[in-house]
Parts: sequence; structure tokens; C-alpha cells
Amino acid sequence: MTALFALATSLLFGLADFGGGLLARRIPALTVVVVSQAVAVVVLGVIVAATRGWSEADARLWFAVAAGLVGPVAVLSFYQALALGPMGVVSPLGSIGVAVPVGVGLMLGERPGLLQIAGVLVAVTGVVLAAGPQWRGAPVQRRAVLLTLLAAFGFGAVMALISEASTTLTGLFLALFVQRVTNVVAGGTALYLSVRGGTPALPEEDGIRVVASALPALAFVGLADVAANGTYSVAAQQGPVTVAAVLASLYPVVTAFAARGVLGERLRGVQAAGAGLALIGTVLLASG
Repeated sequence: MTALFALATSLLFGLADFGGGLLARRIPALTVVVVSQAVAVVVLGVIVAATRGWSEADARLWFAVAAGLVGPVAVLSFYQALALGPMGVVSPLGSIGVAVPVGVGLMLGERPGLLQIAGVLVAVTGVVLAAGPQWRGAPVQRRAVLLTLLAAFGFGAVMALISEASTTLTGLFLALFVQRVTNVVAGGTALYLSVRGGTPALPEEDGIRVVASALPALAFVGLADVAANGTYSVAAQQGPVTVAAVLASLYPVVTAFAARGVLGERLRGVQAAGAGLALIGTVLLASG
């Protein structure tokens, strides 16, 4: 079950990142973060009320608060990097954040077997290749690289923190709700300060209309992101964190195929080979 939930995490993260990156090209990235997370707060609030999740409140929720503070910085950095492009470089660099939860797992005493170590190496190599690194393409802005590395560390930290925030399903709903409320408060504060500094919160032309028309897509991004955090938490609790983290980091493969299906971007030979390696690494991890 660990592999199943971790792979679901990759699917959800990949689709959320692809959607968020596209939206950030026509709507300010910080607005994308705040609005998408606000939708998630409403949905999670209803779930928490229906399941009486407040009864699960304990000191572990501080992990959710910490994840909520780190999350907006990571997501905003990643969306801005995706908007700067190229996605073929930004996406695989973002998966470097897997080092954080893997490191936590190792510190907690987890020792992967030989098959799992091989799976990690093969899967990570596949992720980098599947995302289509542009060795001979246009030069990448240094700002895009720095933003991506910041986002990668943040993503890894959120994965490690949210997996520690609850031990039950109702507690997980509460932890995700607290995380998203913190996201909105932190992101909303940043958006307010940004507007005060002269940065527009809406597109220059037909701002309100553009955001309103994009609301379904914003809702999908927010809900897919929170669902990914949930499935990862379950995966990390049911099996080795090192395995769950690596499998959950395969989302650049999903992003690459989403770009192929939605934008019509052609997969190059290196991407096809990378996808095959990622699949082989997945099988090794799941069998190890």
C-alpha cells in the first residue's frame, strides 16, 4: 500500500504543479497560491466538521503549522520558476527535495535494502531524464534555478512535517486543514504586503474576470495539492519513509506527460527513456 499511495502522491503533485505553472503565466503566482489554498480550506473545513476532527487536536498539530508556513514559500517559488521556464529544467530540479524526507527516514534508523537502493538511483535518474533536461537549449535564468532549489527544499520539508502531524485519518484531515489555514494566512499576508509595495494582485487586463474564469482550475490545483499531502502522509506511515519519498518524487514524469497531452509538447527520446527508467525504479522500490 505504501507504493500505491506514494504513486498517487506523484500523480496529484504532478497535475497540481502543471496546472499551477500554467495559471502563473497569466495570473500572479502569489494570487494563484492564495486562491487555490483558500478553496482547499473551505473543503477541508467541511470534512473536519463532518468527521469531528477537532477531537484529534494535540501537540502534533504544530508540525502542520510549520508545514503551512513553509508551503507557500515553496509553492510560490516553484510557480515563479515554472513561469520563467523552461519546465524541462525546473521540473526535475524540483524533485531534489526528496533528499529531505529520505534523510529524515535514515536518521530514524531506516536502512533500505540493495533492491531499494538500486530503485532509488534508477528512479531519480529516470525523473531527471523524463522531465527533458535541455542541455543544448536556451540558457536558464539563474533566478529560475535558485527559486527551484528553494522550492525543492520547501517541498521536502513539507513532506517530512506533514507525515508527523497525525496518526489517524480524522487527525490527518485536521492536520491538513490547519496546514492550509496557515498557508492562506501566510500567503494572504505576503499578498497584502506585495500589493502595498506596488505589485498588482490581478492581471492587468480584466483581472477579476480572468481569475473568476480560472476558478475551477485554481480549485483543482488547491485540492490536488492537499490530496497529495494526504496520500503521502498515509504512505509514509504505512511503510519506509525512504521508499515513500522517492516514489512520491516521480511527479516530474506526470508533469512531462501532462504537457504532452494538454499542450501537445512532443516527448523526446531522452524523456521516453527517462520514463522507462522511472518505471523500472518504481518496480525495484516496490519489490524491495
